[in-house]
Amino acid sequence: MNEDTRSLHPEQPPPGAVPPTGAASEAAPRATAWADPAPLGLAGFALTTLLLSIVNTNLLKETAGILPVLGLALFYGGLAQFAAGLMEFRRGNTFGATAFVSFAAFWLSYWWIAPRVALAGDAHNALGLFLLGWAIFTAYMTIGALRVSLPVLAVFVLLTLTFLFLAIGSFQGGAGHVMTEVGGWFGILTGLAAWYASAAGVINAAHGRTVVPLGTLPGRTEPSERVRHDERSV
Repeated sequence: MNEDTRSLHPEQPPPGAVPPTGAASEAAPRATAWADPAPLGLAGFALTTLLLSIVNTNLLKETAGILPVLGLALFYGGLAQFAAGLMEFRRGNTFGATAFVSFAAFWLSYWWIAPRVALAGDAHNALGLFLLGWAIFTAYMTIGALRVSLPVLAVFVLLTLTFLFLAIGSFQGGAGHVMTEVGGWFGILTGLAAWYASAAGVINAAHGRTVVPLGTLPGRTEPSERVRHDERSV
């Protein structure tokens, strides 16, 4: 008995078959909607930032307390956020793609650097420059965040201050310095703001309306209108 060579999808002809007249337009692939990757990227950033910031405040004094941070930095703040950034490229979102891929790279570099600092010796000035560079990057990204939403703007303002205080603390000796601890507290606020923005994105998209308010910025449409637009965008 000859095997049935038809496709598993009934709308597709068997291999080598010539489609009938007019079938080309019917068989044209339909546009596929892409989910909004921002809640994923924000969630990965939020949890990783929160845990590291708690360590920086010196509230967590366990000698191995950095290990969970490194795990999150690699997989959640790093790889998951990187994936979100790539999806933002696909959606044509320059701000989201630049932010998520860049901060994913920050967490991946942190995952690589942190375990080696203890072995390499004193590097507090080099780390200060590293953090200062990220403060500058975050500062100009904050200008772009003025066109996004209030929670995202809050994330970038707080994150700029976090990097700035951490850089000052690193120049002054690093872990244990009061400026590093101040940076840790600002980091906690940053993580909470990012979590709020992530939660709003997930909940509002799931309900198709504004449940968790995002606020409005000058020149921006209402959040509920953006949710409906995202559902139609491809």
